[in-house]
Amino acid sequence: MSSLTARTPFSVLDRSRTREGHPPGEALRDTVRFAREAERLGYHRFWVSEHHGVPGVAGSAPTVLAAAVAGATRTIRAGTGGVMLPNHRPLVVAEQFGVLESLFPGRIDMGLGRSVGFTDGVRRALGRDKDDADADRFEEQLAELLGWFEGTSATGAHARPAEGLTVPPFVLAMGEGAAVAARAGLPMVIGDLRDRDRMRRGIDRYRDTFRPSPWAREPYVVVSGTIAVAATPEAARRLLLPEAWSMAYSRTRGTFPPLPPAERVETRTMTAKERGFYEAGLTGHLAGTEEQVADELETLLKETGAQEVLVTTSTHDRAALYDSYRRLARIVGQPVRGGAEHIPGPPETAVGGAALR
Repeated sequence: MSSLTARTPFSVLDRSRTREGHPPGEALRDTVRFAREAERLGYHRFWVSEHHGVPGVAGSAPTVLAAAVAGATRTIRAGTGGVMLPNHRPLVVAEQFGVLESLFPGRIDMGLGRSVGFTDGVRRALGRDKDDADADRFEEQLAELLGWFEGTSATGAHARPAEGLTVPPFVLAMGEGAAVAARAGLPMVIGDLRDRDRMRRGIDRYRDTFRPSPWAREPYVVVSGTIAVAATPEAARRLLLPEAWSMAYSRTRGTFPPLPPAERVETRTMTAKERGFYEAGLTGHLAGTEEQVADELETLLKETGAQEVLVTTSTHDRAALYDSYRRLARIVGQPVRGGAEHIPGPPETAVGGAALR
C-alpha cells in the first residue's frame, strides 16, 4: 500500500443493474443494501445514476433512490452520478436536492450530467432531443441551477428549501463537460480509463482553465471506472464478462439488456461484430489480484493527480461483486467500520476492509 493510495478517498457509483432472472425491484433493493456495505467498508460516497427506458438498469429516479440510500445509512455521503440536467427544469432539481439536504444535512452530493435519453422513443417521451445535450445549453442550465441555491434567480422566485443551502455540485465530464466544469469552478468527474491519454488531456485542460468559485476554490478531479479485484487474475476478468457482453449486445441491437451470468457469456457463440465490441469492452479496466490492482492504482493516481476515485463496477454475481469491493478496500489497509449491515461473501475472502477517506 502506498501513502498516495492511502490518502485518496474511494467512492462508489452503483447503476442498479438488473440481472437475468431477477425483477427490477430487486436491483433497487440491492443498491440500498450495497450502500450499507459500502459504508461499513469506509467508502466516502455512494452515488446512483439516471437512466430511462433501459431494460438493464432499474435506476430511473436518482433523487428518490439517493433518499433511500441516505435513509438506510448513517455516515456515508449519498448522491447522484448523476442527474441528467437536460431532462429536468433546474428549479425542480434544486428543490429535490434542497429536500435531500434538509433531511440528511451534510451528506448529500449533486452530480450532474448532460446526456439525454438512450433512444429516440425515450427522448420523445421526455420531451427532449439530442440538441438538448449541447454543452452551451447545459452550461446555461447549470448556472440557473446554482443560482437557485445562491438566491440569485432573475425570475424573482425562490427555490424552497434549497436557497441558502450548500449541496456540493459535480460535473460529469463527458466530451466538453471538462471545459464547462472549469468555467463554472466546479469539481469534475471524468471516466475514460480506456484512453488514458485522452483522459489526461481533459484533466490538464480542466486544471489549466479552472476559475475559482464559491463552490470550489481549486480544481478537484474524480476519476471513475471499473475496478475488479479477486483472488486470481482470471477470476477478476470473469467479473467483467457480463457488462462487456451487455455492452456488445447494445451496440449491435440498440438496447441494453440485463446482465447475464459469466458462465453463459463464456459459452456464447458471437458474431465477428459482437466479438469485436465484446473484446473492446474487456479492455481499459483495472482488474487483477490485490497486489496487481494496487500497483495499477498507484500508476493511475500518479498519472492523473486525481483527488478521488469513483468505482463503477457491475457484474451478475452479487457476492463476487461485494468481495471485489472488500478486496479493493483492503488495498488501502484501514479497519472496517462497525454497525452497518454485513453482506456475506465467499468464506475465504469475507475479511478486511478499509476506511477509504
